[in-house]
Amino acid sequence: MSPTFLKEKGYSFKIYSNEEERMHIHVIKDKIEAKFWLEPKVEVAYKGDFSQHEINKIQSIVELYAEYFKKQYQLHIGGRIDD
Repeated sequence: MSPTFLKEKGYSFKIYSNEEERMHIHVIKDKIEAKFWLEPKVEVAYKGDFSQHEINKIQSIVELYAEYFKKQYQLHIGGRIDD
């Protein structure tokens, strides 16, 4: 199951279960998907078919909510939050 943790400006931000351990968030809009690392800093892991302009917009959103996404990732994947 992959819950949506945020919907912003037409983008859905999701975390997939049973993936790699490095914290990341998937971003979906109109069947296009990108992936952003959340650690050690926010950066694009995969940009899909999004334009660079859209990737820049998405990255700004991910940076704004990065701490929230990290906490949600820890809860979703491990059932706990590290301080």
